[in-house]
Amino acid sequence: MKITKINVAAKAVKLKEPITIALGTIEHSMSAIVEIETDEGVIGYGEGSPGILITGETLKGTTECIQLFEKQLIGVDPLDIEKVHHIMNSIAAHAPSAKTAIDIACYDLLGKKSGLPVYKLLGGFSNSVKTDLTIGIDTPEIMAQKAKQAVLQGFDTLKIKVGTGFSQDISRIEAIRRAVGNDIKLRLDANQGWKPKEAVNMIQHIADYGIELVEQPVAYHDIDGLAYVTKNVSVPIMSDESCFNSKDALRLIRAHAVDYVNIKLMKCGGIHEALKINSICEAAGVECMIGCMVEETNIGVTAAAHLAAGTKNITRADLDATFGLTEVAIPGGVGLEPISIIELTNQAGLGLSK
Repeated sequence: MKITKINVAAKAVKLKEPITIALGTIEHSMSAIVEIETDEGVIGYGEGSPGILITGETLKGTTECIQLFEKQLIGVDPLDIEKVHHIMNSIAAHAPSAKTAIDIACYDLLGKKSGLPVYKLLGGFSNSVKTDLTIGIDTPEIMAQKAKQAVLQGFDTLKIKVGTGFSQDISRIEAIRRAVGNDIKLRLDANQGWKPKEAVNMIQHIADYGIELVEQPVAYHDIDGLAYVTKNVSVPIMSDESCFNSKDALRLIRAHAVDYVNIKLMKCGGIHEALKINSICEAAGVECMIGCMVEETNIGVTAAAHLAAGTKNITRADLDATFGLTEVAIPGGVGLEPISIIELTNQAGLGLSK
């Protein structure tokens, strides 16, 4: 099988409603949708969702980077994924979302060529993933109302965005816990919103609210601060922005900086690198969560779901991006309806087709 053409199209989809995190407000899904055509007539689908607040990339830049990749990937076997990444790395130093678009499409082709769903190729541990639902930053009353609605929809785990101030965050957590009762798991995500000592103080105050974990409490570059928080609180700490790739994962493990690691395909460059992150963490006894960018479509979320289902060490999932979309990029895969258990089909590849 050889790559004959790579089509890329920028796509913006308005979210059902904006979502606010400590870093800013997001109103649209922004993705570069990729189709890799082959000499066997098989097409692989992928996407690169840049998420400028996290990766610093833009949709225009991601699209142009993919076009640069195409020039060197024509004639290459897309099933030679190690070689594909070597070529992309020789062209662009970082550009994780652009690399993810190509990577996902290659894994889709690998599945279609073998006649197997991608989760089978990645280990086949399970064919389903349980996801949480994210509650964006708002007033305590509105957040509590949305949390209660999520529980009524069947979610027993909620991811609560915080990080804008001590009293405001405390009020949000209190209101949500009152609204949903004590049986619902609450995960907090500060998106780098606290200083290390502030984070310790905050987490000690809210520990009695039954918090499952706190994600990225401090600035992404402050590994010492992250380790300080982890050492001084009883609630487990998870990295997100501090871990883009396998080298970051190794650095966090060596520093004993976290209890969990959040893997996102758009941060690390795709499934190929995500597997390395997961292996490093698993060897160190650190479980992983699979996450997604708010801006992703069903293509990226479906690929992430296959990765999580196929591997044992990815024990948690935050794959709710499609639930806020008004349309899918390509039919198939994870849908728009909020549902806590994502069931994967046995269709070859990612189960996406026009």
